[in-house]
Amino acid sequence: MHTKDQQIVVVLIIKFILQLLNASLKVKLKVVAITYASFTILLFASYKPPTVKIEPIVLRPQALHIVPKEFYIAQIADDRQGKTAVAWIFPLIMPKQKPTVQAVDLKGGGLNAIRNFIFQSLPKDKSLRPILIRLKECRVTESPAAQGRVEGKVALSLSFDLINDEENIHLTDYRIDTKYVRPYNQINVIEPALRESFNSALKYFNTWMNSQADHNPQLAKEVKVFFKDHQEKLEGDTIYYAINRSLTWNDFQEKTRNSKYAASVFPSFGFEEQREIVDGVIRLHLDIKVYVPKSACWVKDGDRTAYTLNHEQRHFDIVKIVGEHFKQKISTLKLPVSNCDGPINFEFYESFREMNHLQDQYDDETQHGINTAQQERWNKRIDQDLAVLALKKNLIYLK
Repeated sequence: MHTKDQQIVVVLIIKFILQLLNASLKVKLKVVAITYASFTILLFASYKPPTVKIEPIVLRPQALHIVPKEFYIAQIADDRQGKTAVAWIFPLIMPKQKPTVQAVDLKGGGLNAIRNFIFQSLPKDKSLRPILIRLKECRVTESPAAQGRVEGKVALSLSFDLINDEENIHLTDYRIDTKYVRPYNQINVIEPALRESFNSALKYFNTWMNSQADHNPQLAKEVKVFFKDHQEKLEGDTIYYAINRSLTWNDFQEKTRNSKYAASVFPSFGFEEQREIVDGVIRLHLDIKVYVPKSACWVKDGDRTAYTLNHEQRHFDIVKIVGEHFKQKISTLKLPVSNCDGPINFEFYESFREMNHLQDQYDDETQHGINTAQQERWNKRIDQDLAVLALKKNLIYLK
């Protein structure tokens, strides 16, 4: 090949190589552009606007302009099932950001914040009835609403107990569901809604106490007992003990029994109770009944003597003495408002045992009246007890 021809071939080869290089460069540039675009897409796809964290809610005390006259809040207990937060609400969000709720508690902790709020909202007069508030539910929840707004609900449930030395007394419950609607960018409406719910609960309880204090037995401040000896205008089969009414042989109306004893009586005692509440005080009226049924008294023919009748009368006197002891025991008790009948019934059964013991002791020592010396000793003992109890003067015992 001639030199000129060789030069032409070389030029053609060089052009071909340049074309290849040019094509390769374009491909590389496209790859770089595609890679950059992909990176940009991935970068924007993985980017999330920062979430605005909601600060704890500050529950602000507010004077209620009421002065409780019947109670003061002494304690607050947290009986909620979930105690980690009080609100599940939407934060402030960026444009086109999907809203998600956040759990938010009260500043200082739920229970502490609620205690401070209530204690600072109501005056505390410790001379009044102490009240325990049990927090059953305090929950704020939100859900999306139309037109870019949020719908919220405040659920509050409280129980009110009277603090008692023996056992707290449940008084009443209160529940309120407060609803609100707000824009996404305004969360300052939540605290006023929560505060108003507590205010409504406290106002309700104050009104309830004012309406119940004078006649509700659970709110009574004390118990007073008044005694009366039962009497009937027209005497029937039952003889009720009276100083001016001693037993006579005409009272022994039961058929004579086949017994080794000359006569027998069956006296006993009991009481009936009536109650009323006046100015917050339970007034118990106990009608004491010391009695003997005529149909339970019998005497053998030939034994209707003054000595035998006296022995049977002393059985009746012993029951009267026991009945007066029962009054004295009750009079010394400070009866609990929550269960004033409990101690009364206990002392009644104790007195009943005392009565049976004394009756047995009397018959054993006097040998059912056969031992005249012991009978005389018991006569004096019983008379002395009656005199100490002022029963010789027909005194009606009142507390």
